[in-house]
Amino acid sequence: MAMNPKRKQKLLILLSLLAGVGLIVGLVLYALSQNINLFFSPSDIAAGKAPQEQRIRAGGMVREGSVERASDSLKVRFVMTDYAHDVSVDYEGILPDLFREGQGIVAQGRLQANGIFVADEVLAKHDENYMPPEVTEAIEQAHGGQAPTAAKSGE
Repeated sequence: MAMNPKRKQKLLILLSLLAGVGLIVGLVLYALSQNINLFFSPSDIAAGKAPQEQRIRAGGMVREGSVERASDSLKVRFVMTDYAHDVSVDYEGILPDLFREGQGIVAQGRLQANGIFVADEVLAKHDENYMPPEVTEAIEQAHGGQAPTAAKSGE
């Protein structure tokens, strides 16, 4: 049984529209997956879970006594910790006013093959009682559900 030419034409138009919509959805999902910034704790990075040379977010506490500022530039190196593992962070730029040792931060950047995290953005908590939820969770996971008292987040 032969198909009516008009019906065949409508079917081809419908199939091409479906294929076009599928292609558009696929391209949008691909673009979103390239821009996603996954969060990793220092323990995740130490365990090799964080991808190298891909933009990610990492968070933890700034280890006391670890901040080293270059005298001739805006380069800063500090250690980010979840009190189980440490990660060295290199950053060049002006740090937020609230950045200080012993405070929670989230840094965005890339993990290099040598294990140093090169940040292009550093975000500090905005008051004494707040810590980003991801940082609190990462610290608690690193300590088996118990965050050290200095790392507890406020309500």
